[in-house]
Amino acid sequence: MTSLFDPRGRFSLSRRSLLRGAAAGAALPLASRLLPTPAFAAQKYAGESINLLIIQPHALTGKKIAEDFEAATGAKVNVTAAPYDQVGVKATLDHQSGANEFDVVDYYYAYKGQLAEDGVIRDVTDWIERDKAEIEPDDLIPTIYDTYTLHKGRRYGLPYDGDSHLLFYNRELFDRYGLKPPATWDEYTDNAKAITEAESKNGVYGAAILGAKIPIILISTFANRLTGFGGQFVNADGSSALDSDAAVGALESLVKSAPYALPTPLETAFDQGLPAFLGGKAAQIEFWTDLGGYAQDPKGSQIVDKWGVARIPLGGANKTPRLAFNAGFAFGVTGGSKKPEIAWELIKFATGRKYHGELASLTGSGIDPFRQSSLNSPEFKAFQPQVQPLLADGALEHSLALPTTANAPKLESALIDELALALAGSKSPEAAIKDAHAAWTQIIEG
Repeated sequence: MTSLFDPRGRFSLSRRSLLRGAAAGAALPLASRLLPTPAFAAQKYAGESINLLIIQPHALTGKKIAEDFEAATGAKVNVTAAPYDQVGVKATLDHQSGANEFDVVDYYYAYKGQLAEDGVIRDVTDWIERDKAEIEPDDLIPTIYDTYTLHKGRRYGLPYDGDSHLLFYNRELFDRYGLKPPATWDEYTDNAKAITEAESKNGVYGAAILGAKIPIILISTFANRLTGFGGQFVNADGSSALDSDAAVGALESLVKSAPYALPTPLETAFDQGLPAFLGGKAAQIEFWTDLGGYAQDPKGSQIVDKWGVARIPLGGANKTPRLAFNAGFAFGVTGGSKKPEIAWELIKFATGRKYHGELASLTGSGIDPFRQSSLNSPEFKAFQPQVQPLLADGALEHSLALPTTANAPKLESALIDELALALAGSKSPEAAIKDAHAAWTQIIEG
């Protein structure tokens, strides 16, 4: 889903490659078995080549896609990996400069509106209709399909990585202190407090809160609480929905739990939080669903058979559990591609039913389900027996999404500034939400 950054926002590691420190493991490599490839006319594109721009955490699967696509079609795929927050900028500069080096881009769903309106990604609505027998759009989880690709009634790609958080917890620590998986955010904080007060002297904390000032990290952490409290980012008319008790309650809950988390939340990104959880040093962590595979892999986990997973907790008066789209990526044909037909064939190949099903059930791929068939397959159920039931009962159908309009990057920047101030104790949650709402209103109304 995303790359790793140090507390200053600089690229460090892929969250789906190296797990260091407390995890006491080396790399978690993509499984070596070969994936079956879809049926293509033998070497249909022999001698051709295209360029794929992909986020760093998808580099392993990008390499595999390149190998498998070349074996199936003869076309060489040159893969360029970049940190997630630089892919959109890199693709835009490539397009605006006229270089048009890239043919396919792995884009973050929240930025689809900006990329579409800038002509960086191509409208593929008609191609989807033409090729729907291959694509099988009815198999795509509708909310993911629309959130990731639909802009003003037209589609600009196909989903590649479905991304939502669940709450993972250390059963051994919970059992030691007679705790239960939290159903509410207050219970989450109580759990964190109990474990931290008893175990911090041993370097063990009640939670790892991913609070580094990076949109995909801190905003995802806030989104989990916002959805738990029953809130929204925007209203049906596109106006800011941050002026709500739910938004204030969500941020108050985050600030309340921060003292009992791995020090310090504002400096905790993937490369601090994930090894701490896998090393038994953090009792709770909100994380992408593929963590279930990593937690059971003895190559990088010290908590094999000692962990559990639950839905994102509720807050306030809300009684309806709901997930959030914490990141999420799609493949799009670039607006300036010189070989759009081959680029489209690559996208269909990489996102197809069988190929996606294989990737979703491989440790190290970092690819989470976006197809009903993959989510409900025997292979995924066996691979993620604890996670699968929490996703398969409609949880993804009503997930909270970030704004995806052309001004989404500006909205994210304004929100993360306020969230960070509140988490640092420099501003009250109520004041931070008030100021974020004002900034959003000004941006939206232009």
